[in-house]
Amino acid sequence: MHIFAIVLLALAVVLVIGAEWPHLSTRLGLEGRAARKRRKRRERLTVVPGDGIDEDFAASVERDLANLPTIGEPDDRSRR
Repeated sequence: MHIFAIVLLALAVVLVIGAEWPHLSTRLGLEGRAARKRRKRRERLTVVPGDGIDEDFAASVERDLANLPTIGEPDDRSRR
């Protein structure tokens, strides 16, 4: 029975390490090449300030919403 308990304990440890691997790898500095490339690309990004919603865009959204098909009012005959 001792061997069975040791195997179960080892499997539990492997499961916990597998579940926590993303957190552990960043904490220990074991990032992959893709993660480093992604981080460098993010550092080069800049936020472009906008002047709010464009009036043409807002008008087109309102026009599209007005043109959407609608469902008619339900019949209330079942409540009578």
